[in-house]
Amino acid sequence: MIKFQAEIDVMPKKEILDPQGKAVTGSMKNLGLSEIQNVRIGKHISLQIEAENEQAAHAKVDQACKNLLANLIMESYSFKLEQV
Repeated sequence: MIKFQAEIDVMPKKEILDPQGKAVTGSMKNLGLSEIQNVRIGKHISLQIEAENEQAAHAKVDQACKNLLANLIMESYSFKLEQV
């Protein structure tokens, strides 16, 4: 078995309202940072997985994202795998 590190980013879909991101965008103006706009807030998940090969690890992480880590109706995800 090979050990892999997965770094997963889950973000609200572009067409979904992001109230947390909108609030942070508004706060940037109050801090004198009006150049910063369209903030989107998501989550980052880091995990380790053991698998026979990178393809198998990719499939398992993809399954975890689809079934548990991301709400596919409102969120999209991407991830990177690295052998450790």
